[in-house]
Amino acid sequence: MENLILLLVFVVIYAVIFLPSFRRRREKQALVNALALGDEVVLTSGIHGFVTEVDEGVVWVEVSEGVELKVNKGAIETVVTADASGDED
Repeated sequence: MENLILLLVFVVIYAVIFLPSFRRRREKQALVNALALGDEVVLTSGIHGFVTEVDEGVVWVEVSEGVELKVNKGAIETVVTADASGDED
């Protein structure tokens, strides 16, 4: 009975701590794999820009006209959608 309780505690800890972390990592990987030219992105540093080129492990992000940054794909925090930007015409 004590072993069952101990096993149950480990299962609960695994479900509460590790599963959300795995889910976030999987979602971030899907986001990075789905990057396309012209996507508006926010980097982990808070810089906003548009994707101009996607290479093997890096992304070129235009932050201002004529100014591009070469960043690792892991530095992409989110892809801004039309709904989230708040721009309404």
